[in-house]
Amino acid sequence: MNANVETVSCSASANEKIRHDWTVDEVKTLFKKPFSDLIFEAQTRHREFFNPNQVQVSTLLSIKTGRCPEDCGYCPQSVRFKTKVETEALLPLDEVIEKAKQAKANGSSRFCMGAAWRSPKDKDLEPVIEMVKAVKSLGLETCVTLGMLNAEQSVRLKEAGLDYYNHNLDTSPEYYGDVISTRTYQDRLDTIMHVRDAGMNVCCGGILGMGEAEKDRYGLMQQLANQEHHPESVPINLLVKVEGTPLADADELDPIEFIRAIAVARIMMPKSYVRLSAGRENMSDEMQALCFLAGANSIFYGEKLLTTPNPSENADKQLFDRLGITSV
Repeated sequence: MNANVETVSCSASANEKIRHDWTVDEVKTLFKKPFSDLIFEAQTRHREFFNPNQVQVSTLLSIKTGRCPEDCGYCPQSVRFKTKVETEALLPLDEVIEKAKQAKANGSSRFCMGAAWRSPKDKDLEPVIEMVKAVKSLGLETCVTLGMLNAEQSVRLKEAGLDYYNHNLDTSPEYYGDVISTRTYQDRLDTIMHVRDAGMNVCCGGILGMGEAEKDRYGLMQQLANQEHHPESVPINLLVKVEGTPLADADELDPIEFIRAIAVARIMMPKSYVRLSAGRENMSDEMQALCFLAGANSIFYGEKLLTTPNPSENADKQLFDRLGITSV
């Protein structure tokens, strides 16, 4: 955790209420609460562990873009889909360092790097490790998402000083096969286990609005919260529909349902940073404000998330000023 992050001290009783044994029916009960009651519970829980007027800010950079062999139905970087994403080889170290410096100057405390691999080869890790070391030397927290990792690769990244590894579950186990066929749910769980065993922080969340049923949102939250250790960072993404991908015509998700998911994540994983992630470009300021009220306390700064649009830093700063939020 970044030393600049101010958290509210919590009592032993607050810690004792943290659970890892949620049933689907219990998760459903949370989602079905009257909206005002749900938000009140989430905000109350949030204040037990965090300053409610602080939001952790990260920047995400695509360091290797396109030609991913996976068939994730939401992803414009898949080689299987005809999208307008231009393929880019791994960025040179000096360009990554410059982007990290810009991110820090704009107020980010964590710099995240994503590469479109199914699973990196050992040789692929060498330049990424140099990037991790260089970014850490700037005083930033580091996070990467590179696809599936084995135990040895996870240890190498930990030894390089990597703080967080991102690997999302995306959706429930039951709906997962409707979105992705090139890796299994267990593959994802195995990577999370390797990252955790290596001693790194886990960044793990999902994507809403992919045509899933309500029960799949319950299942996703259950899978996240019933891990032995809650992910330190939980990104909740709203599907960004990209022309050429199988989910380009997915039905719009009711914004209230998305906000409910933020609140449920906060209640179930009260000590985690809940990140309002992809999809913010299409959210009104009012919707984002309700997400923060529901317990979201992390965002990505920058005009692009890997390959999809994101609000500019100036727009975020203006919203923070209006809401009395400070970035950390």
